[in-house]
Amino acid sequence: MSSDKSKETDKPSRKDAEEAVRTLLRWAGDDPTREGLLDTPKRVVKAYQEFFQGYDQDPHEILSRTFEEVAGYDEMVVLRDIPFESHCEHHMAAIIGRAHVGYLPKNKVVGISKLARVVETYAKRLQVQEKMTAQIADCIQDVLEPHGVGVIIQATHQCMTTRGVHKHGVSMVTSRMVGSFRKDEKTRKEFLSVVGNFEPYRA
Repeated sequence: MSSDKSKETDKPSRKDAEEAVRTLLRWAGDDPTREGLLDTPKRVVKAYQEFFQGYDQDPHEILSRTFEEVAGYDEMVVLRDIPFESHCEHHMAAIIGRAHVGYLPKNKVVGISKLARVVETYAKRLQVQEKMTAQIADCIQDVLEPHGVGVIIQATHQCMTTRGVHKHGVSMVTSRMVGSFRKDEKTRKEFLSVVGNFEPYRA
């Protein structure tokens, strides 16, 4: 049996998930049978389906439809300010931010909405910002095989603002440069000049 099939078989039922929420409500000190909380387990499970729908999507497949008729266009393609919401895998707290994605096409380009969907797919999983940045860049490089890819993500982390050190107004910036974006200083500077004039992200 494949690992994917095993995961499907082992996946808890919706009823199991709702019962887990009731357990957490009791653990927090409340009564899941009181009126205000009766439908909370259903709402939480429904919200989790939306929060983590990226596990059911294949970002490589999203990029599979490409276009070669671009009239010889071979300059950088950049999509700025892609908003996203994710959750950190350490505390399941929200990560809210935006991504800037660029690539230097070789023989083919992809519809710009597909770049946003790749960001969304990886965001809708439990994440670490550094890992998410690398995943987006590597996926684009693997599927489109461009001269290079650049990804910059800036975000605020509620695991830092609502717990722990409680530091508000802080944003984290990560980047991944692949191919010519890493090797060619001119290409890297051009990309940074396009996306580098952003204001620090505030959720």
